[in-house]
Amino acid sequence: MSLLTGILTAYAILLMGVLSPGPAVALLLGIAGAEGRTPAVLCCAGIALGSMSVNVLTLLGVGLLLTQTAWAFALLKAFGVAYLLWLSFSAIRRALHPPVIGKMHQAPRSIGARVLQGYLMQVTNPKAIGFWLAIAALSPVAGAPVWVVALYVLGGGALSFFGHAAWGVALSSRPFQRVYAAARRWIEGVLGALFAVFALKLATSES
Repeated sequence: MSLLTGILTAYAILLMGVLSPGPAVALLLGIAGAEGRTPAVLCCAGIALGSMSVNVLTLLGVGLLLTQTAWAFALLKAFGVAYLLWLSFSAIRRALHPPVIGKMHQAPRSIGARVLQGYLMQVTNPKAIGFWLAIAALSPVAGAPVWVVALYVLGGGALSFFGHAAWGVALSSRPFQRVYAAARRWIEGVLGALFAVFALKLATSES
């Protein structure tokens, strides 16, 4: 496989991951619906940084190490399951006791906290890890100069950011806001259930 073909194939796999709903999109759904576009886009920046981190780790061979070292993989899974369960608990709590809708009545999170939320989601996201492990198996930049590898990582981060930002913008639109206001409890409940399912899927996965 040529270098260009390998990179384009890797980006195609990543694009599939971005476009298909998963834990990251579920997180953006809750943030965009409750707080609006800017917090959702900030979260997308964290998701992109997380995606780049997983990409770099798989390029360095950590992905292979985690699949062959039982304790390291178990530790990663435990952290991911705990974080997803915390997100599930938070969403269910909001469904049972919804906070007042309106930005003026909500304590804003700092930019760093919102970016960190997206980052933690992505680096523990089994869907994202699975896609990057699949991409790493292709060895898209094997033998490439360092500057090509750097551009490849940055390009993947940009694709992740803009793809998830498109989700964030769409989910924070006024039509969606009206739907969210009318069905807030149900949406938060579904989000809680989704995060719980993702946690169970990660906990019971063998690879």
